[in-house]
Amino acid sequence: MYVLILKYLAPIEKIDALIPAHRKFLDKYYLLNKFICSGAQVPRTGGIILCNAADKEEARHIIAEDPFYINHAAKYDIIEFVPSKYAPDFESFVV
Repeated sequence: MYVLILKYLAPIEKIDALIPAHRKFLDKYYLLNKFICSGAQVPRTGGIILCNAADKEEARHIIAEDPFYINHAAKYDIIEFVPSKYAPDFESFVV
């Protein structure tokens, strides 16, 4: 499991222009059960994605498809962790 931390590199106007394409990217990986949850940071300086990737290489491959990343509007930090406790309904997402 990975926490993907996005940090915006571009002005918010560029971020806003890329939001529709970014949401399509998110939708793709939600349908593939790779994303568990996502959202904007407060204050709005980036975002967070909880990602169910098999390994760090898969997480990097996924990130490479994000329009924010492609357009140099955001950079990503990747934090790997091993879930040891979770809500019962969450069990089906754990690799």
